[in-house]
Amino acid sequence: MYSIWGKKSKEAEAEKKKPRTTAAQIRVQKDLAELDIPDTIQLDFPDPSHILKFNVSIHPDEGFYKGGIFKFTFDISNNYPHEPPKVHCIQKIYHPNIDLEGNICLNILREDWKPVLSLQAVLVGLQYLFLEPNADDPLNKVAAEVLKTNRKSFENNVKKAMMGGSFDGVQYDYVLQ
Repeated sequence: MYSIWGKKSKEAEAEKKKPRTTAAQIRVQKDLAELDIPDTIQLDFPDPSHILKFNVSIHPDEGFYKGGIFKFTFDISNNYPHEPPKVHCIQKIYHPNIDLEGNICLNILREDWKPVLSLQAVLVGLQYLFLEPNADDPLNKVAAEVLKTNRKSFENNVKKAMMGGSFDGVQYDYVLQ
């Protein structure tokens, strides 16, 4: 009787030491399994055992940012899907909706987030920012003003910035493929 009880106790201890799968991890696994993203978006998991932190690269194939590779980090809290993922651009780029510190102005990452939204929605939203930058809700007000008032000048600024150029006292990262 004692040996059975001791064995059960050891099994219970081993079970406690196993990492528990959180609701956020289960939801992220579901979101990842259901992803239907184009070839212009790639995901990278530096630590495959930790799916709540990963990297995303977006390679726009049209628009102002065509030919660039834009890199983001995703950090998903254990409160996902009740809280949106934290998404950060790791490059210094010229974009009305991404400031020079890498913060992103995408409504579904802030006030319009709802738990029914998924990683698919975030990825498509990010990609859309490169296809159609939104000058009406900017983080980079200077870039937004140039986009509103002179699209050709904005296009030239984007090209120069993507080549690692500098202007207005800012050195941008080289992001061309």
